[in-house]
Amino acid sequence: MAESKLSAIARAAKMATIGAIKGAGSTTEAVMEASRDVLLTAVDGVAQVAVATEKAAAHIVTGAVHAAAEVGEDVLLILKSTIRGTVKGASEVGADVGKTAVVAVDAGIKAAEQVGADAGTAVKHAVTGAIEAADEIGGGASRAVRDVLTVSIKGAKDVLKEPFKK
Repeated sequence: MAESKLSAIARAAKMATIGAIKGAGSTTEAVMEASRDVLLTAVDGVAQVAVATEKAAAHIVTGAVHAAAEVGEDVLLILKSTIRGTVKGASEVGADVGKTAVVAVDAGIKAAEQVGADAGTAVKHAVTGAIEAADEIGGGASRAVRDVLTVSIKGAKDVLKEPFKK
């Protein structure tokens, strides 16, 4: 997909991801932090935080996946890390982490398919990223995210049935 077809938020996430990949020793942590930072910047001062967060999460994940493909990085690893970062960022701004997880996972799977990744493998990595974030957030987030992904994302139930590993 040409960069001009990406939204402004997706382009910002793409550039942040490329920067994180090129400048970091730990790609997964750097990408997770970059995606979280883009989300926090995108929703700063927005009255409708929940809607803005969900919309931004989709754009951020899409941009990051396209960035990974462009620079030859592991698309699935970046997908997982970016979803983890956006879900954690949603928690920090008080947005619904379950809804944000669904939007981010759905957008991530679509973006991964657009750049040639296997859909089933993309589902596994995307769901895993959301679950890891929810587990880190704690409280009821873990159960809420698992429940909403199971009913909202095709294939999530199968991922969650597997022995879950980080």
